[in-house]
Amino acid sequence: MPVAIWILSITLLGIAIRQITPVFIPIWLITTAGATAALLLNQISPQHAIAAIEPDVMLYLFGVFLIAQAAEDSGYLEQLTDKLFYHANTGKQALFIILFVLGLSSSLLMNDTIAIIGTPIIIQLCQSHKKLIKPLLFALAFSVTIGSALSPIGNPQNLLIAVQGEMPSPFLQFIKLLAIPTLINLAVTYLFICHFYGTILDEPIEKPIPSPVNDAHTVILVQLSLIILFLFIIVKIMLDCIQSSIHLNFSYMALVSSLPLLLSTYRKKFITRLDWGTLAFFASTFVLMQSVWDSGFFQTSINHFHLSITQVPVILIISIMLSQFISNVPMVALYLPLLMQHPVSDSSLLALAAGSTIAGNLSILGAASNIIIIQNCEKRGIRGFDFLEFIKTGAPLTLANILIYAYFL
Repeated sequence: MPVAIWILSITLLGIAIRQITPVFIPIWLITTAGATAALLLNQISPQHAIAAIEPDVMLYLFGVFLIAQAAEDSGYLEQLTDKLFYHANTGKQALFIILFVLGLSSSLLMNDTIAIIGTPIIIQLCQSHKKLIKPLLFALAFSVTIGSALSPIGNPQNLLIAVQGEMPSPFLQFIKLLAIPTLINLAVTYLFICHFYGTILDEPIEKPIPSPVNDAHTVILVQLSLIILFLFIIVKIMLDCIQSSIHLNFSYMALVSSLPLLLSTYRKKFITRLDWGTLAFFASTFVLMQSVWDSGFFQTSINHFHLSITQVPVILIISIMLSQFISNVPMVALYLPLLMQHPVSDSSLLALAAGSTIAGNLSILGAASNIIIIQNCEKRGIRGFDFLEFIKTGAPLTLANILIYAYFL
């Protein structure tokens, strides 16, 4: 087995057992150690490692992190939490809002965006109800994963499939085949979490009274940034629908949207308090996964079993399982060229989108949004869910999700 695969295996093991070690180790430090080992053991060259770090993703996250940090520091996030959950009087009502408001929002704002904004909102909501944090964080993780399957801009791998899969009307095709199963899966998730945490969720919520806005000027800048981002998304959807040759890059959208904050006198404070750990996780993961890709191990394994890679059940199973090892975006980048060598239907392409997306419900490494939620919690001194706990909760849900998507596709 290639050295890169051993490094990946040890890295995954480190993430799995990190919370039972005497010294608590953040995820970003473990993946950075894995990427460093790949460099030191000549599994990837320094030049290739730098090229592997996807600038569009890094700049997009930087811009959205900046907006979210400013929203929290200014007190605007507390106001937003109060408005969003104004009519929620129990944990179950809050659960419903998270699944069907935040979850479906991820189809337009991208799952990573909602994970960034949603985590501090839930922590703020549960100030007086610490037992609610875990089920509602699970709800956030599952909902942004499932909700993002609904559109070609819900997550990066869907966008890759829409573009490289040469889909003529991606928004219409995604909604036509994935809208109903996605809504059903959100409803199943509601019932699933209620079954496991029903007693806790039945308790009334004593919602915290939001503190007065401590920086009205920054709130205005945050609102302006969010309006710009939302307008960009609307324009992007329109351009995609008319199949325009004009391409709006996600990184440009996020950076331009964050300009009101970057040009303000408070930019140093926001940048200093930014979630640099999560950015380090993404950068190191890109390097580590590129070394795994270069080893050719997974490409050879797929060809070795002579699977009919265009069949919907095969696509769903391979994409879910392989995403646990090399993450969903690299998995799609690997699988899509193999798929496009054959005549493919919309169902096959959307099975790849659904499978690679739903992979995020099986383990924390299946989707970047899971890591964002965990890192956001740990940054605030909150222990969210660990590796094995997530699998124990997410595995049966993932099985239900895949069966529903398989039936409709």
